[in-house]
Amino acid sequence: MVQPLIARDDDGAEVCGPCVGFAADYTCKQCGRAGNPHRRGRCAHCVLAERVNALLAGPDGTITPQLEPLAAALADAPSPFPAIQWLKESPNTKLLARLASQGHELSHELLDELPPNRNQRYIRRLLVDTGVLEERNEDLERIPGWLEHELADKPTAHASLARPFLHWFLLRRARQRAAMRRHPASADRDLRRRVSVALGFLAWTDQRGLALADLAQEHIDDWIPGATSQRRYIIRYFLKWTTSQRLTRELTVPSIPSQEPQDLLDDDDRWRLLQRCLTDDALPPDVRAGGAITLLFGTSTERLCHLTPEHLKFDDKHAHLVLGRHPVLLPPRLAGLLRQLAEQPQLRPQLSRAHPCPQWLFPGMVPGKPISTHGMTQKINRTASRSAPRATGRWPPSLLISPARSSPT
Repeated sequence: MVQPLIARDDDGAEVCGPCVGFAADYTCKQCGRAGNPHRRGRCAHCVLAERVNALLAGPDGTITPQLEPLAAALADAPSPFPAIQWLKESPNTKLLARLASQGHELSHELLDELPPNRNQRYIRRLLVDTGVLEERNEDLERIPGWLEHELADKPTAHASLARPFLHWFLLRRARQRAAMRRHPASADRDLRRRVSVALGFLAWTDQRGLALADLAQEHIDDWIPGATSQRRYIIRYFLKWTTSQRLTRELTVPSIPSQEPQDLLDDDDRWRLLQRCLTDDALPPDVRAGGAITLLFGTSTERLCHLTPEHLKFDDKHAHLVLGRHPVLLPPRLAGLLRQLAEQPQLRPQLSRAHPCPQWLFPGMVPGKPISTHGMTQKINRTASRSAPRATGRWPPSLLISPARSSPT
């Protein structure tokens, strides 16, 4: 009989309970597995399997064949205790249970009908990673669903313009560019902004009783200065499309006024910031590593976000980071930070060993995906701002990285 080792004898050897006169039964009453029972004499693995079945049960009380791969992956999680806690507390599992209870076949189109929030994205990724749904370019393909939610309270005339503008102009060009890119450019944020500006412009024309065919250059000149930010300049994309469709005459949108940097970083400031990234334990390790890589190598945010442990090469004396064709030598402190990120435990319950999530040095909130370029930018900027030296009142500008400037279309 196999028994858990719970004590040590006089020689320091591990011994089981019966050998020291403690006859407690540590065997699971359901599967016979030895270990600390989790609930009513059953081990955590059996409890997890029971709760997964309850979570994914359809209207008839059974799990549909489509969801069986997901059920098997969740029930076979390497760490059952955090997985049980996740099933109990996560809002993602509540959404998953609601979808399963409806009994409908799950599809990307069905998920697109849900509000486009973090829970929807999480569940979609979970279904893709377990093979329930096919992989797709989520940054682009989720935008049509977002648009339908945006159009819910918009006039029909606006919707009839926004849909072809997105599908036949913005998305077509974005897909062509995405097919040629090695790293995705998180184009969804830019595309959504262009559609939002177009909808705002259509509302502005309605307020003034203007039809698209009646637009003149003076109207564009009135529209541009009316905003407090530079967002309105991107109306150029919508007007380019309307002109190609002969809905408007040829109109000119001025270029965004160039702005010179207000603060230029000299070498002393750069080395001071780099030293802080490498030595300040008050900063999160991912912010320190991301800032140090940016300061040392000028790596784009896109490439930074898509770094994996495979990009790190360690030998007996040195550590290298593969950023392109040739590995670059890492300072020992930065190498230690990156090793820490590569070896950090996963913060969320993992799927079974048959469906492991991809590992990233800078993981995102959605399983299997790295942090987005916008998310990385915001995280570094937000942390840097909170950590600003009080003497100056703000963080020096060099560590505040900017999103990639490449256009998705």
